[in-house]
Amino acid sequence: QVQLVESGGGLVQAGGSLRLSCAASGRTFNSYAMGWFRQAPGKEREFVSYISWSGGATYYADSVKGRFTISRDNAKNTVYLQMNSLKPEDTAVYYCAAGAGVTLVSVPTRYDYWGQGTQVTVSS
Repeated sequence: QVQLVESGGGLVQAGGSLRLSCAASGRTFNSYAMGWFRQAPGKEREFVSYISWSGGATYYADSVKGRFTISRDNAKNTVYLQMNSLKPEDTAVYYCAAGAGVTLVSVPTRYDYWGQGTQVTVSS
């Protein structure tokens, strides 16, 4: 089992920045690839970003490319999402997820464990 706890969400004005953290506990963190997803009210959960177990591979949704940066610190069992130039359309609950052997990185069902989510609200 892997337990994931997100933090760092909040209310920010458009153009501002936030850094989300996802702390993992349980089984070996550095054997899992990690993803960030988000879900806005009335919408499906959508892929935001992915990082491989080593940190050597990262992927981003087109909507966040160039504004968001994913990283991980395996010594601290933590993955981060640095979000810059935030827009009102980034408003959502953000979830981190862990998966072993993730192949389709943007598909939620490919991940094994999920956090409870953290709210990000961007005002215009």
